[in-house]
Amino acid sequence: MHEQAFRFGRAGHLVGIAGLPASAGSPVGVIVLNAGLVHRVGPFRLHVELTRRLNAAGYPTLRFDLSTLGDSGASGQPLSRTEQVRADVADAMDLLARQAGCTRFVLAGLCSGAQNAHAVACTEPRVAGAVFLDGYIYRTFGHRLRHYLPRLLNARRIARFMTQRRQRTAPPEAPAFATTMPPRAQVRAEIAGMLARGQRLCFIYSGGISEYFNHPRQFRECFGRLATHPAVSVAFFAETDHTYVLAGDRTRLIGNIEAWLQCQFPATGVSTP
Repeated sequence: MHEQAFRFGRAGHLVGIAGLPASAGSPVGVIVLNAGLVHRVGPFRLHVELTRRLNAAGYPTLRFDLSTLGDSGASGQPLSRTEQVRADVADAMDLLARQAGCTRFVLAGLCSGAQNAHAVACTEPRVAGAVFLDGYIYRTFGHRLRHYLPRLLNARRIARFMTQRRQRTAPPEAPAFATTMPPRAQVRAEIAGMLARGQRLCFIYSGGISEYFNHPRQFRECFGRLATHPAVSVAFFAETDHTYVLAGDRTRLIGNIEAWLQCQFPATGVSTP
């Protein structure tokens, strides 16, 4: 395989790295979106490792910076952020279609990247599937029970909490960055729409978001029968952190994504680069 840098987009404002397999393997390309404000390499070079592994398996890939992130500039178009993300991803699909002949695409993103992938998958007909890393999830009764019950049964933890509460003189600071989550019913309906259009969805959650997700069963608690849909895959890596800082955790994650892709979108005619 070989990698090539491109400046592309309707305004020539986007920058990305396309990875092209040594021989034609899959008509499905994989596009990896920024994780928050992190450059296209991803946290701890996760996106680089992921795309190169997928290239070796026969999948064309593109890791790129959305408008105003990393090396990409502004498009100059009067669009909302969601509209801009959709336009940027459409440009990315056009690029990978020209370079590798892809006709369908799988989107992958971590955290806000997963949310952006969700927004695109809701409306873009060329999306065949998506990998959502720590994407939308909502606290459930089961989550609260699993989260609070062990703490309520720990006398030392309760005593420490009460001491800290008495010593607190000012309200806790608000987080520097906060995300407004859409209503759960809206997200459930949007996922159902993706499945109705034939998209295949992979949801992976890490132990780094235990404040929101703490058990594989929670996906079903949150989204009901969608969890048992044959095109839905759910995994929980309880021992990993949110950004996959450890090399072993990244290797396990990438292996899981590759296995899911090969099952859902098999690449053929692959030769070892």
